[in-house]
Amino acid sequence: MKKTLFSIFTALIFLAGGIYQTNAQDISGSIGAVKRGGSIRGTIVMSIPSGLHVNSSRPNSQYAIPTSVKVSAVGAKVGSVSYPRGKNRKFGFSEDTLNVYEGRSAFSFNLTVPANFKGNVVKVRAVVRYQACTDEVCYPPKTKEITLTAQVR
Repeated sequence: MKKTLFSIFTALIFLAGGIYQTNAQDISGSIGAVKRGGSIRGTIVMSIPSGLHVNSSRPNSQYAIPTSVKVSAVGAKVGSVSYPRGKNRKFGFSEDTLNVYEGRSAFSFNLTVPANFKGNVVKVRAVVRYQACTDEVCYPPKTKEITLTAQVR
């Protein structure tokens, strides 16, 4: 009985640790000041903890959920997101190589502010959807949202 309870307790600690790690991806970003009628390049950064990887935007598997970054702004135009190249890796849970992001991955986009823009600030909303995995298992996908602010001059 003691061995069974110990096994259950150990499994719960392991599971809790795994859930904590999948929530540990840090999503941040930066965007500078932009002139009315001008454009600027913004960046969304995903920091992936050691021991985890995230499926790239093109993971090379119909079962792997790709990373997606959607960026929008009110009153300004946001260009398409540029995704970094992932790394092809082989994992025990898949017969094929998967294309993944590890460590720090940056996603860039252009923001264009019209010449007649009213106000001094543009708020840019970024929604990042990803699936984190270890070398043995993939966790359910997560979605995180951040808001960046660009000063308009």
